[in-house]
Amino acid sequence: MNSEKIIQETARRTIEIEKNTIKSLFSSINTDFENTVKAIFQSLGRVVVTGIGKSAIVGQKIVATLNSTGTPAIFMHAADAIHGDLGMIQPNDVVLCISKSGETSEVKVLVPLLKNMGNLLIGMISNENSYLGQRADYILHTPISIEADPNNLAPTASTTAQMVLGDALATSLLALRGFTPKDFAQFHPGGLLGKQLYLRASDLFIQNESPSVSENASIHQTILEMTTKRLGCTVVMNADKKVLGIITDGDLRRMLEKSNPVNFSTLQAKDIMTANPKVIEQDCLAVRALEIMREGSITQLVVVNTGQYLGIIHLHDLIREGLV
Repeated sequence: MNSEKIIQETARRTIEIEKNTIKSLFSSINTDFENTVKAIFQSLGRVVVTGIGKSAIVGQKIVATLNSTGTPAIFMHAADAIHGDLGMIQPNDVVLCISKSGETSEVKVLVPLLKNMGNLLIGMISNENSYLGQRADYILHTPISIEADPNNLAPTASTTAQMVLGDALATSLLALRGFTPKDFAQFHPGGLLGKQLYLRASDLFIQNESPSVSENASIHQTILEMTTKRLGCTVVMNADKKVLGIITDGDLRRMLEKSNPVNFSTLQAKDIMTANPKVIEQDCLAVRALEIMREGSITQLVVVNTGQYLGIIHLHDLIREGLV
């Protein structure tokens, strides 16, 4: 068998096994799962997640997901727990112990200590009849018939099941808490994700000039306003400061194509503007500004506050913030 065939067959087999493993988790959404979610939701403490080996790595990911979705959580390595880290567990904490077999030596040492402390113990395990399974208050079952690696040894399908069930736990708690995008943004202020969730039009237009001319402004005045404000456009307003239109570099080019140069002196801003320009309210998210620009194939967007002109967002502003 050539290498290309080995690669493709092995990869497809892995995906097929892990797909079937995830499907088997539907039966794990049972009374124990519901009671686990309710217990964590009603707890006055945190979720302490523990495990060993690959399960420990999965546990750290579950902790990160819980924290980012409004459920306070910490990670405690099972091997370190019996050497002092048990001190991090507080009386109201719920302990989630992750183990495929439920029979590892570290788990067997740790479980009696946790039971003596009186904390609620959740076991995420494949073997419900294991040492951990028989002693846990509730079981989050991750049924595994076979690992995805060809030798059925490396934790692959089992860790996938743990990850998925951990996500199901976190999202169920999120739903109970009524966690909103605004709440999510509070915990994700950095990076692109944070900017998508909190950066608003008002954060961008204030960095720019606010070019504007009256509807009766001459072409000379209009071009001067556009060049001095360096945004490649200007808003056209009437005497009541209402936005009538916008003039961009493109409008100037079209004017040159259509008009006789001798007539430029008689043209006014209202004669060449694009009426009823696209606008965005200042409190709208910056990602919405990007959507409007893409939908309209434009590079400048007028920012308003209940119809009153405030300023301009340029596509370059969104590029600078990493939203494009």
